[in-house]
Amino acid sequence: MVRFIALLVGAAFAGVLLLALGSSVYGVITDPPAATAEHEFHLHPDQDSKKQKREIEFSFDGVFGKYDNRQLQRGLQVYKEVCSACHSLRLVSFRDLEGIGYNEAQVKNFAASFDTIPSINPDTGEASTRKGIPSDRFPSPFANDVAARAANNNAIPPDLSLMTKARHDGSAYVYALLTGFQNQPAELLKHFPDSKTPPGLHYNPYFANLNLAMAPPLTAEGQVAYLDGTRSTVPQMAQDVAAFLTWTAEPKLTARRETGFAVIGFLLVFCVLAWGAYQNVWRNVKH
Repeated sequence: MVRFIALLVGAAFAGVLLLALGSSVYGVITDPPAATAEHEFHLHPDQDSKKQKREIEFSFDGVFGKYDNRQLQRGLQVYKEVCSACHSLRLVSFRDLEGIGYNEAQVKNFAASFDTIPSINPDTGEASTRKGIPSDRFPSPFANDVAARAANNNAIPPDLSLMTKARHDGSAYVYALLTGFQNQPAELLKHFPDSKTPPGLHYNPYFANLNLAMAPPLTAEGQVAYLDGTRSTVPQMAQDVAAFLTWTAEPKLTARRETGFAVIGFLLVFCVLAWGAYQNVWRNVKH
């Protein structure tokens, strides 16, 4: 009797769940949710403003791709001269820059160009600052979150160390976002008059909710004077810094791929040798 009651209760519970599921599905079919500006006008990195397919290519794309150290160095220059005013790289040390082609002396000079590394005065015990050394990490541009919010319309600029790993489409997303700032389309305001970009925010169709607190960081050709003489157009600067931020997130990308090819080659040779050994050991055995 107890088992029968338990089965009856379980069947009733399952029936209620099925009824609720059916009711929800029916509601979505008969009364679909209203379209939103975010759904209609949000663009993916591989789409242009007319939602046409476009290609964003990097040297490290594909299984045989490799980092271009010259591009990474240009991206570092863009980060330091433009992005570092708001965004940190708290997981990257200055000495890591040897991985993009700098020698020890160049790394020391670069680290010393940052003279705001938090420190303690040994004579007074008070907080002070000093020049950077290779073992230091990139310093934060703000003393704390309160200062960051005060300077950025109450929004804390995210750390960029792992940004390309934290966003779908990674490198392409960073490139699209940096080059995607524009005036809000008249068509959007026509269909969604309540979706006007609020004061202090900036319209960008590649951002999830279309409006973000960050002002366009790359605004004009020549904003960064590249040391290698490359023409610094906005798309070029955006692509270079996107490549650099990909390296900060995956500095061992090239080595990992090379190791993978070596492992695959070893496994193929091992399989051939194992098959040959099997044939040799069992060649005289009759089934």
